[in-house]
Amino acid sequence: MIVLLKNEVDNLGSFGDKVRVAEGYARNYLIPKGLAVPATPGNMKQFEAEKEAFLKKAQLTLDSAEKLKASLDGVTLNFARKAAEDERLFGSVTSHDIEEALKAKGFSVEKKDILLGEPIKHIGRNTVTVKVHSRVTADITVDVVKE
Repeated sequence: MIVLLKNEVDNLGSFGDKVRVAEGYARNYLIPKGLAVPATPGNMKQFEAEKEAFLKKAQLTLDSAEKLKASLDGVTLNFARKAAEDERLFGSVTSHDIEEALKAKGFSVEKKDILLGEPIKHIGRNTVTVKVHSRVTADITVDVVKE
């Protein structure tokens, strides 16, 4: 089935792309979530009418993401945790902990946007990537010290 994407979809395409996907994927996921519409002549015509407004909105979103990236790049978060003698933590610092610390500093970042492969389980300085926008990421520093 050929669909028109109304939003950017990871590993598939961005706004306005005409892509061929499995019929079940389109009917059960893309169309109900409003991410795509079937590529019919009527939908193509409507897409052309909405294209310019969407591109302006997308540019504004990208600009605000760049500003957020600039303010996030210098952020350092400090966590004190109990640790063993070999500097391994008894617990860990998770993306949820990082989200709460960022919210306390006034940043609105969701847990799913914190790209932490696995929880931090050792004392030291770590660099964590935050996905601000689909095209913009910021790096923050997470310092974990012994309590």
